[in-house]
Amino acid sequence: MSATLNQTTVNDDLEPMPPLPPAASARLAAFLTKIERLTPTFIGYPCSQDYDHTNLAPFMRYSLNNVGDPFADSIYRENTFEFERDVVRFFQMHLRAEEGSTWGYVTAGGTEGNLYGLYLGRELFPDGVVYYSEHTHYSVAKIVRVLGARSIMIRGQDNGEMDYDDLYETLKLRRDVPPIIMANIGTTMHGAVDSLPRISQMLKDLAITRHYIHADAALSGMILPYVEDPQPFGFDAGIDSIAVSGHKFIGAPMPCGVALARRRNVDRVARSVEYVGCMDTTIAGSRNAISPLVMWSAIERWGEDGLRRRVQRSIETADYAIQQFAQHGIEAWRHRNSVTVVFPRPGGEVIDRWQIAPSRDIAHIITMPHVTRAMVDCAVADVAQSLGKA
Repeated sequence: MSATLNQTTVNDDLEPMPPLPPAASARLAAFLTKIERLTPTFIGYPCSQDYDHTNLAPFMRYSLNNVGDPFADSIYRENTFEFERDVVRFFQMHLRAEEGSTWGYVTAGGTEGNLYGLYLGRELFPDGVVYYSEHTHYSVAKIVRVLGARSIMIRGQDNGEMDYDDLYETLKLRRDVPPIIMANIGTTMHGAVDSLPRISQMLKDLAITRHYIHADAALSGMILPYVEDPQPFGFDAGIDSIAVSGHKFIGAPMPCGVALARRRNVDRVARSVEYVGCMDTTIAGSRNAISPLVMWSAIERWGEDGLRRRVQRSIETADYAIQQFAQHGIEAWRHRNSVTVVFPRPGGEVIDRWQIAPSRDIAHIITMPHVTRAMVDCAVADVAQSLGKA
C-alpha cells in the first residue's frame, strides 16, 4: 500500500530557506533600478516589453522541466507539455502547416530553431551544402561549423534580400549536390523577406529535386500571419522547417521560440530514451518549462484580435517614425509588412543610449508593440542631432 504524502509532510525535515543577505538584496535592488532606467530607451532590438507574467510566479517554486518530446509521455511528470502542445498547434495553424504533416517544440530561441532546421537538413542530406545570404543572422555561420556542414555564403542585395542571381549561378555549378537553403523571413538588419517562390522556381528550373529549405522567421513569423497581404512565408510556400521567436513579437522575459518541421524528417532523428521514458526529438535534453507557460499565457491573453491589433499598431508606428525622420531631412524606410525602420548610422552616443543595432553605414529601430510615438520622437531627435539634421 502506498504511503500518503502532502507538501507539509514532505517539508517536515527540510532546512528552512535562508533569507538573502542584505548586500545581495541591495545588489538586486540596484540592478532592478538600472533595468527600469534602460527600458524607456529600448527601441533598437526586436523584443516586446508590453507584458506582465507575474501571474506565473507560483510556478517558479517547482522544478518544471520539459524533457523530451512534448507529444509523448515522460516519466518526469513535472512538465508543461500540455501547454507546449497548445503553443505548437497555434504556430502550426498560423504558419500554414497541413494538419498532421508537421511536428514542433518550444526552443530556447531563434538560434536553436535554426540549428534544428539545419540539423534536419544535414541529416536528410549528409552530402548537402548549406546556402545562406550574407544578411542572414550571425548565428548561422556558427551553426554550420557546429554541424560540420559544408556551406556557401550568397551575396545579399542592398535592401537585405538574397541575391537571387548569385544563388542561381551557384546552384547551377553544383546541381549534383543537394542544397540546404536558409531563407530569411525578415532579415536581422533590414527586415527583408527572401522570395520563397523565386527560390522554389529556380530549383525547379535546374531540375534539383533533392533539396531542403529552412526559414528563419524569428520576428516576421508572428507578423505576417496578421497582415492582409503577406509575402509567402509558411509551409504552403514549400519550406521544410521554420524557426520563430517567442520573446520577440509575443514578448517573454526569457529568450524562447518555436521550431516546426515536417514530421517525416523529424522521424529520421527520433531516438527512444529509457531514462525519461519518451522519444528524444529535440536539440536539448532538459528544456525550459516556463517558456511554454509564458507563450501560452500571452496567446490566451491577447487572442487573435489582440495580436492583429498589435501588429497593425506596430506597423503604424513604423510609418510614423519614417515620417518623423523625413521632417528632419533623413531618409528612412521599411520593407512591406516590416516594423524595422532603416536609416543612416548615427554616432556612438545615440547608438548606446537607444540600444540601436548598427551595421556598416546603417542602423535601425524596431517598432515593437511597447514602442510609443513619444519614444520615436525622442529617438529621431537624437539621431537628427547626431547626423547634423536637427
